[in-house]
Amino acid sequence: MPNILNRKFQYAYWNASIIIVVANIIVFFISNYVYPYLNYMMAMMPLRILSEPSSCYTFVTYMFVHGSISHLFSNMLGLLIFRTILERRIGSKEFLLYYFLCGTLAGVLSFLFYFMSGQYFVFLIGASGALYAVMLLFAIFFPNAVVFVFGLIPMRALTLVIVYFVMEFASSFISDGISHVTHLFGLLVGLLYVMIRLRINPFRRR
Repeated sequence: MPNILNRKFQYAYWNASIIIVVANIIVFFISNYVYPYLNYMMAMMPLRILSEPSSCYTFVTYMFVHGSISHLFSNMLGLLIFRTILERRIGSKEFLLYYFLCGTLAGVLSFLFYFMSGQYFVFLIGASGALYAVMLLFAIFFPNAVVFVFGLIPMRALTLVIVYFVMEFASSFISDGISHVTHLFGLLVGLLYVMIRLRINPFRRR
């Protein structure tokens, strides 16, 4: 039965994802060329959250901070690739809720992981957690859609998600400065969102 967890929004489409992209670009240029301290203020750092509980807002803001133009470009390009068809499918309000809830919870779970493993000095930035959730949602709705990886390699959307999951899981055991666990948590939270709120069993869909 419908409940507060899966109550649907009234459908509306107004390119919310473009607003996300523009906001990320604005934050990047301000934090890198105008006010660099903004990077510290918006990044998610376990030690800072433990010593300053009021900084829990960084569970959201870390998604808007990127370390380089290539980091920003790759994340925003990925969002642009999947965003139009998904946002039209579920509506802008649902897309925004999905994006920010998945990204935020990926940050929260990452914090818990780093806290329990004693990694207090992590500096977590980037929209990758939310982006991996978006990629998962695309693969669930359009599993046979062909995505050209790096613009060259054709791959089915479902296969792409599986490949990325395996890569991120394997990479989580090495230290390369990338928060692979955040990517994995983005996939996990996206999967739970689909099953609980959208009431879709992805394991039974073709």
